[in-house]
Amino acid sequence: MTAQTYLAYDFPVLGAFWSMLWFFLWILWIILLFRVIADIFRDDALSGWAKTGWLVFCVFLPFLGVFVYVIARGRNMGRREAAHARAQRQEFDDYIRQTAGGGRPSSSEELARLTEMRDRHAITDEEFRRAKELVLTGHGPTGPAGPTAPTSGR
Repeated sequence: MTAQTYLAYDFPVLGAFWSMLWFFLWILWIILLFRVIADIFRDDALSGWAKTGWLVFCVFLPFLGVFVYVIARGRNMGRREAAHARAQRQEFDDYIRQTAGGGRPSSSEELARLTEMRDRHAITDEEFRRAKELVLTGHGPTGPAGPTAPTSGR
């Protein structure tokens, strides 16, 4: 009697599963390779020669180079990624604040500044009243120099 050996490819479903497994492992490998290369470029602690050495190692011996890199420097990859994400988030938040006018003073600050100017007799009571009206309606000029009251043409 001869014993017949069955392989995974002898069954169509197992053959498809095996092919899909290898395909997803290949995609995973490509993603890991690009993450390692991005981490090499992102790391400011490495000198130019060290970056070149790691890149040559990862390009010419990709499996060994990536695995050695992950073993040797993988502990800090997550920290560098998190620091990069924090820096990007901070830049984005600063941009949003700048675009949305986050530096614009509130109306209470404007009113306090107007009151201070009136107390110093820098503006008259009539100018104070008109400027206060503009600030409260939201149509008043605001900016780094503060509100400017209309002049009475004296």
